[in-house]
Amino acid sequence: MNSISVENLSAGYGSVQVLDGISLAVNDGETVTLLGTNGNGKSTLMKCIMGIVRPTSGRVRAVVDGVEHDLVGRAPEEIVELGISLVPRGGGCSRSSRSRRPAAGRLSQDRTGGDREEHGLLLRVLSAPGGAAPQLAGSMSGGEQQMLTLARALMTAPKILLVDEPSVGLAPILVIHTIDKIRELKESYRLTVLMAEQNFNQAIRIADRGYVIVHGRIEYQGGSREDLANNELIHKLYMGL
Repeated sequence: MNSISVENLSAGYGSVQVLDGISLAVNDGETVTLLGTNGNGKSTLMKCIMGIVRPTSGRVRAVVDGVEHDLVGRAPEEIVELGISLVPRGGGCSRSSRSRRPAAGRLSQDRTGGDREEHGLLLRVLSAPGGAAPQLAGSMSGGEQQMLTLARALMTAPKILLVDEPSVGLAPILVIHTIDKIRELKESYRLTVLMAEQNFNQAIRIADRGYVIVHGRIEYQGGSREDLANNELIHKLYMGL
């Protein structure tokens, strides 16, 4: 059992309030999307869950392997250790980060001792020609950097994966590939996924349900992808209807 719940969460930066009473939940095995245009608080919420930004009020709780944990006040590394990982907005790779082909028998082990073959495959795909030398992340394409960041998140063997705007900066064909890869990884590793995204059409391809955030508040909760597709607010925000 792996889930996340956010209750009446408020947060900001200095005197600027970004989140105002946010409540949402991601149940075991779900992919839930948090939809919103730029500047509405999606990334701040992800950072609050991960302990990067401390909320001014409210609760963040996670159930990991059936055990409940209060996340507020915990350091990011503690939260990662619990089994929660973040794929940050824009990939989060520094220009000097390196990707190297994994040596045989050196793939990371998950919490049950099995090989993480998928992220090993991702890293092999990103290896320099011939696999002999590491490749600087700054020399990779945007799509390759996003795959590297996904692979890096998997190396912590998470049970709950937070993905912050995976489509940012990518060409349309790479957005499709990235979203498909998130679905594939979710199914392969039985992850619980919260994905913040502004690309509505791509997000609902893999989401079970979702929320719409506007100016730091949840303005709509859709119980299914069909609810999201038929919602008037979403039509106004994303389709100009």
